[in-house]
Order: sequence, then C-alpha cells, then structure tokens
Amino acid sequence: MKNVLLFTMLFCVNMPFGFSQLTDLKVGSPAPEINLPDPKGDTISLSEFKGKIVLIDFWATWCSPCVKEQPHLAQLYKKYNQCSFTSGTGFQIYGVSLDSKKTSWQTGIKKMKINWIQVSDLKFWASPVARLYNIRTLPHNVLVDGNGIIIAKNLHDKELEHTIRLLSRN
Repeated sequence: MKNVLLFTMLFCVNMPFGFSQLTDLKVGSPAPEINLPDPKGDTISLSEFKGKIVLIDFWATWCSPCVKEQPHLAQLYKKYNQCSFTSGTGFQIYGVSLDSKKTSWQTGIKKMKINWIQVSDLKFWASPVARLYNIRTLPHNVLVDGNGIIIAKNLHDKELEHTIRLLSRN
C-alpha cells in the first residue's frame, strides 16, 4: 500500500512535467505566440510587442524567489523601457503568472506595484503556455528580440541586466 501511495504522490508531483513540450526552445528560434488575459480580462498577445526587446517572465505570487526578483525587474523596466536596442526600440516585460487564484495574483501585482504587462490563464502548472515554453521551475524567463527571436533564457540579476545593456544602443 505504501508503494502505491508513493507512486501516486510522485506521479502527481511530476505530472506537469510529463506533458511538457518534448524539445526545449532553443536560443535563435522564434518565440511561440502567447495570448492570455490580463487582470481585467483583456487578451494581450506577445506579438503585440514586436519591434521591442521583451522579457517573458514566468512567475507566481506563491514563488518566493519570483517575488524577490520583482524589484530588480522594476528597476530594469524603468531604466530600459524607452531605450533603443540593436533589434528594437523599447523594453517590455511580459509577465506570465502561474497562479491559480485571481485574487492572489491581482493582490500581488498591486502590492509589488508591478506596472508592466501581466497575463495569466490561472491554470497553475497545467497552463498550456507553461507546457509550450517547457517551464519546469520558477522563476524562469525568456528574452526575445524585436523580431520575435529568442536571444537568451533564464537570466537573472546582474547577468540579465548585463545582457540587456549589451543590446542597448544608449
């Protein structure tokens, strides 16, 4: 009986990963389209930001490393939002929340004073977008150039800022 319970528990914990995309998205490949609702319910597409450098930030309010990262993202957004880049003009953060409760998500956005794009289907690990981007841990991010091409993945803190600065013409 213990073996059955252990197997069931392991299967449920790992279930989100078993349905992930089979091949990882590679640097140099096009970023798959994302169409998700913002907190008001309006659908915002990733492709709306073509021509800008976009950081797709996968996060959740229940993820303490994600929450700790938000002030740094706010600094980057403020500093680079209006900059010119080698492959685009402007920097946008496209936050994709893996929360499951709308009130938690909305409260987190307000409490952390997040003023960049936020979207979520509120499907937690079962989100088709999480599977499409092969998200296995949080925080996770994908940096996309103005042509919609993935130029870096999973950069954080100084490494993320350094990469954005290298892309900047300012």
